[in-house]
Amino acid sequence: MPPSAAPTPAPSGSTPRLLLPEAPALVAGIGRATILTPDGEIETLPTAALANRLSELPPPILVHAPATARRLGLPPFPVAFDLLELFAFILPAQLAAPTPRGLALVLEMDAPKDDEAAAILLPEIATTLLRRLAATRHAPINRDAAMLAARLRDASDWTWAPSLLAALGQPEARPGTDALKVWRRLPDWEETAPPTPPASIPVAPLEARKRLAEILGADAETRPAQADYASAAALAFAPREAEGHPQLVLAEAGTGTGKTLGYIAPASLWAERNGAPVWVSTYTRNLQRQIDGELFRLFPDPAERRQHVVIRKGRENYLCLLNHEEAVNGAMPSRLLALSLVSRWAAATRDGDMQGGDFPGWIAELFPWGHVAGLTDRRGECIHSACPHWRRCFVEHSIRRARTARLVIANHALVMVQAALGGGDDKPALRYVFDEGHHLFDAADAAFSAEISGGEMAELRRWLLGAEGGRGRARGLRRRLEEVTTDHPALLPLVEEALRHAGSLPGPGWSSRLGEPEEHDLDEEDLPGHPARTNPGETFLRTIILQVFARSPEADVGYDAECDLHPLNPGVAEAGAALEDALRLVETPLQALHARLTGLLEDPDAELETGDRIRLDTARRTVERRGLRPLGAWRGMLKALSDRPPEPGTRPLHVDWLAITRREGRVIDAALHRHFLDPTQPFATVVAAPAHGLLITSATLRDSGEGDAEAAWEEAEARTGANHIASPAIRAAVPSPFDYPAQTLAVVVTDVARDGPQAAMAMEQLFRASGGGALGLFTAIRRLRDAHRRMAPGLEAAGLPLYAQHVDAMDNATLVDVFRAEEDSCLLGTDALRDGVDVPGRSLRLLVFDRIPWPRPTILHRERRTHLSGARPKAYDDAIARHRLRQAFGRLIRRADDRGVFVLLDSRAPTRLLAGLPEGVAVHRMGLAEAVRETRRFLNGDRPAD
Repeated sequence: MPPSAAPTPAPSGSTPRLLLPEAPALVAGIGRATILTPDGEIETLPTAALANRLSELPPPILVHAPATARRLGLPPFPVAFDLLELFAFILPAQLAAPTPRGLALVLEMDAPKDDEAAAILLPEIATTLLRRLAATRHAPINRDAAMLAARLRDASDWTWAPSLLAALGQPEARPGTDALKVWRRLPDWEETAPPTPPASIPVAPLEARKRLAEILGADAETRPAQADYASAAALAFAPREAEGHPQLVLAEAGTGTGKTLGYIAPASLWAERNGAPVWVSTYTRNLQRQIDGELFRLFPDPAERRQHVVIRKGRENYLCLLNHEEAVNGAMPSRLLALSLVSRWAAATRDGDMQGGDFPGWIAELFPWGHVAGLTDRRGECIHSACPHWRRCFVEHSIRRARTARLVIANHALVMVQAALGGGDDKPALRYVFDEGHHLFDAADAAFSAEISGGEMAELRRWLLGAEGGRGRARGLRRRLEEVTTDHPALLPLVEEALRHAGSLPGPGWSSRLGEPEEHDLDEEDLPGHPARTNPGETFLRTIILQVFARSPEADVGYDAECDLHPLNPGVAEAGAALEDALRLVETPLQALHARLTGLLEDPDAELETGDRIRLDTARRTVERRGLRPLGAWRGMLKALSDRPPEPGTRPLHVDWLAITRREGRVIDAALHRHFLDPTQPFATVVAAPAHGLLITSATLRDSGEGDAEAAWEEAEARTGANHIASPAIRAAVPSPFDYPAQTLAVVVTDVARDGPQAAMAMEQLFRASGGGALGLFTAIRRLRDAHRRMAPGLEAAGLPLYAQHVDAMDNATLVDVFRAEEDSCLLGTDALRDGVDVPGRSLRLLVFDRIPWPRPTILHRERRTHLSGARPKAYDDAIARHRLRQAFGRLIRRADDRGVFVLLDSRAPTRLLAGLPEGVAVHRMGLAEAVRETRRFLNGDRPAD
């Protein structure tokens, strides 16, 4: 429903008249909603009466229509004035928490205190946004805004279009398509001369302290621990003295030390002096963004910061312009708004990063799945130089900027994968800073593992054959190499040979054919030509399923399950051998193709133009990465099936096991997994050893519950791979400046049962006592969902909104943004919300664990606790649990004036696990009623009663 009145065109040079919809404002709670009617009356209605009342009113103004409908238990709104759509159109590439308070804070308006105030504020937010658009209507970003709004008005009847056109002073604008074709307006990257060889000028500790002082400025608070940390970090930037012996520093810096700027000081100085970038690697996107924000102190000018600081991520994080173009060219009216908001963002973005960059994650949540998610390169479909947008590509821009930058902010996964590929798209780095170093083990475990699964094999088939009649830009190898094979027709038979044998991989519909064991003997599957009998990939998957169901104690409970690889069930080795033979038939022509491409590039008699050389090199690298690497790993795993099983008790290099994945009780995939027993070994070999210097740092490198200080350092070296590096590590530790005994209260509740509804009841009472600002952490998604169902009505009645991972229509980053902005809100989550979440101030003042976060008892964990624990398997489990508790505890205190309560709802919690909390923190064991009183008392400024 459009606004009720149309303004007249504004005279040239005058401010356009605003056009606001005559619509109610709607703010959702749990079980109730607050409405500001067009007549200015406030109504608070229960959900039961809400649908009828809304049917009597025009479409509402609200924030985040899908989340609002879900919270109210209503079907999706067919039409609404969603302020997030308006915000994303007018302020593209601007981040904001998707709530009334979050929008108000970004727009520098008074934040609402309750739902009634929020409802009153919503029309004011719309007015403020439209005024901003009117004031900036002549800016370059708004050059085609009227044509785009007019197209949305005519093609999809977008509710906000008339208001936008009025604010732009063009209420009768005609629609246009150029505004959607943002790729036409993006700049090309330019090649530069290769960088000169870097020097090896060291950074002395005193110089690092001086650079830190310059970054902080004369008026900064004196922090001796931060300067001490910078001095220690500088040792990682000394010249390397022998090949394979990098300068290695392990530095633990307690929360609040100022670790980021502490290592940025020597890193930036080294890069400046030596003409090569330092790569700063993190585990979480949140820290990546946080480091980028801190660098404004070093480079206050945005243009200078863009020149010297680059954020690097994998291709799957960035907008693919070819995907966007194809989506725009074939867009149905229902998808037009989503693509329009993406186009507006693409014209304003800093670097095209859609995952943790300046793309608001909630944009994707406003539309059906796939409207936005499919715009990134999530399937390895990049065709590199064959793409018409290659010279404008956001990824290619970042790769080239990284070569001349001083600081590259990356993540552990990209660093490890690029190193394994011999540099990959990026030149190998000489100096690394691994922040969140306690996660190196997990990151290496993911980067250097392999699996033969239905999904992975089907993905390879899709890369080879294309979509096979389905929708999407899956071109297949023939089309990917079309330009190359046209110029070099001798290559085409090798491509065709590989494609001829790709049918041995799971084909379209493979997942629906897996079935349960009792379904495996259907008569129709004995018919000649049935895929389950003729496809080696699918046959192998079915033998996995049979063995898992036969061996796993969890196979009949409806969840994912796993079992040991050995002893093999009858038929597994035979099916594996058949699949290995089939994969070899695919691999052999690809190997020949790769060799021919390499030969063409290295032929001294070939006079290749630059474009031809780029296409040949791109084809060669693509064949190696997407074809030969997985095929080689899979064949190696399958060959091992015929080897003698390892003797019990012997230490393996790899851990192999079988697993099935279920959804809604049905098997949807099966896999043979292979992980390194100790993944820090390949990390040390391919990442650390070639480097000249590494700083591995974290607030929690050591196990502080380990009584022996030397043993704690040795455990840190084992978890980071330092014990596999030839040069000995320099150890440094700087304590946190926070007064944890005074700023925190730690409680173990002793009278609440772990199972059933009691944990949810206890958590709700504690959340009420804190007045919100509470984070509840669960070790199982099922318990989280059950707790949300039980807790939400009571908390909402108390004015404390409750959000939850795996429940709300928001991704994790959006949930954290909401939690940070809504000071009295509550949030439930799992591991992903325990690590890397930075919520300073009162927005996080209570943290509650539902139970001890023991490691999940998997086959992989069993082998690691057996062989990596130093014959102390119990201590190995304890160290993992202590580390998780300490990481969570560290979320509470982020500033000197923070106060926080840490509660564990597990009466079985042994004292040895709580020894990992910061020194001086006393753990109080008490009943729930007392814990509630002490929480309320402490957060009001009092110490706990003795």
